[in-house]
Amino acid sequence: MKSFVAIIPARYASTRFPGKPLAILGGKPVIQRVYEQALKVFENVYVATDDDRIYSAVQAFGGNVVMTSSDHKSGTDRCYEAYCKCGVEADVVVNIQGDEPFIDPSQLVTIKELFAKPETDIATLVKPFAKELPYQALENPNSPKVVVDDNWNALYFSRSVIPYLRGVEQEHWAENHNYYKHIGLYAFRADVLGSVTSLKQAPLELAESLEQLRWLSAGYTIKVGTTDVETIGIDTPEDLAAAETFLMENSL
Repeated sequence: MKSFVAIIPARYASTRFPGKPLAILGGKPVIQRVYEQALKVFENVYVATDDDRIYSAVQAFGGNVVMTSSDHKSGTDRCYEAYCKCGVEADVVVNIQGDEPFIDPSQLVTIKELFAKPETDIATLVKPFAKELPYQALENPNSPKVVVDDNWNALYFSRSVIPYLRGVEQEHWAENHNYYKHIGLYAFRADVLGSVTSLKQAPLELAESLEQLRWLSAGYTIKVGTTDVETIGIDTPEDLAAAETFLMENSL
């Protein structure tokens, strides 16, 4: 049976919402809510941060936390440093975004199960776009799209709408094809995580500003699982207000 460790990278600096890991949601910091969701599935959970305020906040609620360099360019790099420092050896390292307070345990279980397949180097999740969605929602560049092969390995990630439906009016694309929205949850075999952090940025990654294209370009297999759960990420103060409303309406 494979062993897992969950790492939650959390930075204080954010262009749109500075300090969002410490923003209070339903009486708790956002980072605490992410941590508690992860604990429902994983025995070993760590927050990785470069900020003393976040470090202290995690300690205050009794969580595990690792101080990492402030020079990392991505959450993946921070995740790997934290894994190396946390003292837990695992077969798989799960990278959970620190701004997803409602990440669902079912999603974490799904990503775990993808490692039953020996060819899985990296795993991630997608959610099908609703058939009734207008084209404007489908083409949103902040909702990356994913195409997969017959074995549910990722072929490509793009901010553009892929595939292009020839001969179909754009307003009918969603109803005529199964489009998949990428969910930013990743898991890596531990040795693969170490390897991908040493890769140089790839031209496709630079073009789309999508880190996972670096891994595909290098030949790694990204196994894809599906979820029907809609997550609510906290990117702006407006997102926090919406999350507070969601929390009250669902008595969470």
